[in-house]
Amino acid sequence: MAEELIETEGQYVVFRLGREVYGLEISTVREIITMQAITEVPGTEECIEGVINLRGRVIPVFNLHKKFNLAGGEVTRASRIVIVEVDGTSIGMLVDGVSEVVKIAGDLIEQPSGLLCGIGEDYLTGVAKMTDNLVILLDLNKVLRIADGNVFENIG
Repeated sequence: MAEELIETEGQYVVFRLGREVYGLEISTVREIITMQAITEVPGTEECIEGVINLRGRVIPVFNLHKKFNLAGGEVTRASRIVIVEVDGTSIGMLVDGVSEVVKIAGDLIEQPSGLLCGIGEDYLTGVAKMTDNLVILLDLNKVLRIADGNVFENIG
């Protein structure tokens, strides 16, 4: 099966989860903040860490380690909360560290193949072949869906 490439260039915020590198389209990222106190909300999905108060707004925080069943996820000095916007809702995503914003040419991005394991190709828009590593490009609309199919409609 021939590899299918993306045709357009894009800018991505690159971050770490464990040993892997992930990217989000910069247009979905509102801001990146340092760790702060997260208040647990009873009765939520396991992958929802809780909520934070961000300048007077209550923002739900999603733990990608739990969503992807990845080991680790301990909060360190490098940990960040990436605030994204999905369907008009601001959501925080807990990550191990944010490294940079990069432009990735379309010819460096491959569609995920049916052979991928782990987080599953359902969550991906593609995999970018960078000089020193691969960057897994995430589809936020799919990643941030909780078990009943809704994106944080009743939280915050």
